Amino acid sequence: MEISIIFKIALVGILVTMLNQILKQSGRDEQAFLTSLAGLILVLFWVIPYIAELFETIQNLFAI
Repeated sequence: MEISIIFKIALVGILVTMLNQILKQSGRDEQAFLTSLAGLILVLFWVIPYIAELFETIQNLFAI
């Protein structure tokens, strides 16, 4: 696993948290929710290939 993916996820988390707080303070709760949802979906797209690789590795391990 690359270390850069961890930094990317942390950066997205920090940015989403900041935007979420700013939007909630200005009374835009719906946009804050959509921002959080977009951040979650972005991170999931980055992590899903690693999860698939993990399942393949486990499947190959028990197929021996």
